[in-house]
Amino acid sequence: MNASLTMPRVRPGAVAFAVAGVLFLLYPLVRPYSDESSMAGAQAIGSPAWVAAHMFAMVGFILLTLGLLAVHLLLNRPGSLRALVVTMIGAGLTLPYYGAEDFALNVIAARAVRDGDPSLLQLVDEFRYQPVAVTTFAAGLLLLGVGTVMAAIAIWRSGTLPRWSAVPLAAAFALFIPQFFSTDALRIAHGALTMAGALWMAWTLWRARRA
Repeated sequence: MNASLTMPRVRPGAVAFAVAGVLFLLYPLVRPYSDESSMAGAQAIGSPAWVAAHMFAMVGFILLTLGLLAVHLLLNRPGSLRALVVTMIGAGLTLPYYGAEDFALNVIAARAVRDGDPSLLQLVDEFRYQPVAVTTFAAGLLLLGVGTVMAAIAIWRSGTLPRWSAVPLAAAFALFIPQFFSTDALRIAHGALTMAGALWMAWTLWRARRA
């Protein structure tokens, strides 16, 4: 592919990675943490901060795929295309669950607070562990991890970008499922790792455009 045509297309991808990185840090920073079986948990889930935090993550997933599209346009290799497709499918499977977690649980929790009825919070776990919902969610996150690892491998083999440039981002998405079972501090640390990996990719793509 003609480099003069490819390089201008990389710049939006670099911006997408940079914004995604910031959003993935804001996600655990803004998200309220509490015992979600209590009224304090209902207030947390029913808060505007809950909606904002999960929205940050959803936009981040979309921007991640746009960043990997720029990587494919630059590399123009079968491996980068496969990585893009797998990541897009993963984002598509992940987003419905995140949307319900964001909006549906927010409505349930707000109603629990308004009615003073903590028993409504039982619906939170009923949704989260509904077989189809949790299966598609887990599959989506696994594919996001696989897709970013595939992108890191494609970059490593291409010689077009620095070999290690996508490794931190791939590590962050490989750890996306385990971080849900960690402490609040570790979840924030994972957000920082994701941001660092995305910003490194943004800087790498930006420099590639200027080369």
